[in-house]
Amino acid sequence: MRFISWNIDSLNAALTSDSARAQLSRKVLETIKGYDPDVIAIQETKLSPKGPTKKHEQYLLEWFPEYDYVWTSSREPARKGYAGNMTLYKKSYKPEVTYPAIGAPTPMDEEGRLICLEFEDFYFTQVYTPNAGNELKRLADRQVWDEKYRKYLQKLDCQKPVIATGDFNVAHRPIDLAHPENNHQSAGFTDEERQGFSNLLEAGFTDTFRALHPDLEGAYTWWAQRVKTSKINNSGWRIDYFLVSDRLLDKVVQSEMVDSGSRQDHAPIVLDIQD
Repeated sequence: MRFISWNIDSLNAALTSDSARAQLSRKVLETIKGYDPDVIAIQETKLSPKGPTKKHEQYLLEWFPEYDYVWTSSREPARKGYAGNMTLYKKSYKPEVTYPAIGAPTPMDEEGRLICLEFEDFYFTQVYTPNAGNELKRLADRQVWDEKYRKYLQKLDCQKPVIATGDFNVAHRPIDLAHPENNHQSAGFTDEERQGFSNLLEAGFTDTFRALHPDLEGAYTWWAQRVKTSKINNSGWRIDYFLVSDRLLDKVVQSEMVDSGSRQDHAPIVLDIQD
């Protein structure tokens, strides 16, 4: 099976806007379609609490006619039009879908950050991990989230193997960002966030990209939009991951980044697993 994950940074903009950035986003969608994935996980959809509008549904049908989809959005008391996830899967599959609440600090469980699909032989779950925020204002809550999320994946793993993907908002090791020396204790590269990710891996999960490419440098999934030359100079971060239960690692065929052209922000990632 083939899986793709992408933080789209506004599904509405990608589907309906005529801006230059939206056009670049649609080129990325075309690239994703060309991979013919079985499952597509999309983070940061930024839809309303009611989810896709009729217009969105029309566009999704045009773009992905072979797929069903499920979604979760931010709802009160969380901010509207914030975070949110969507998972598309080929209509031949009939997974059981849940929208977990993990007991995270308020209002993280209401921000539409988790979707889980239970397939016959494994769980597929996607996450949009909370950012530690400006001046690390949310770091303490983020640490609680990391602990709760780890326990949630461990619980799933006791039942079936797990494939977990999404924007984890952390560069785990110095090799995972271009300028670690300038970003120590920046959001996404604090000692606390990195330890939280280490704790997750030590709980029985593998970072598939790093397992296949242990020493590869300059491989990133995110480049800052506010810095016009960030992608040209490849001044990026690897903060999007495919994790698998350790016992699934021998079935991993491919774990790579997907070329997103000149579009800055996140690039998609792809995982191939032997059936």
